[in-house]
Amino acid sequence: MKQMQITLTTVKDIRNFVNEVILVDYDVDLVQGRYTIDAKSIMGIFSLDLLSPINLIAHTDNADALFAKLEGFKA
Repeated sequence: MKQMQITLTTVKDIRNFVNEVILVDYDVDLVQGRYTIDAKSIMGIFSLDLLSPINLIAHTDNADALFAKLEGFKA
């Protein structure tokens, strides 16, 4: 399991983020406070507070390629 803090501030950011995350074959979650949602769910992302950082959790030990693609979203 690997983690990083991200921010998603615009609809375009969310769309680009989901387009990258849906390509991986392992589970990726977004955690904010007591809420945990599937990072591949656009509707789920919109339920979060987008003004605050979000913790991304990739349920694999080999998430380096994904994290490199998501570097632009890093908080």
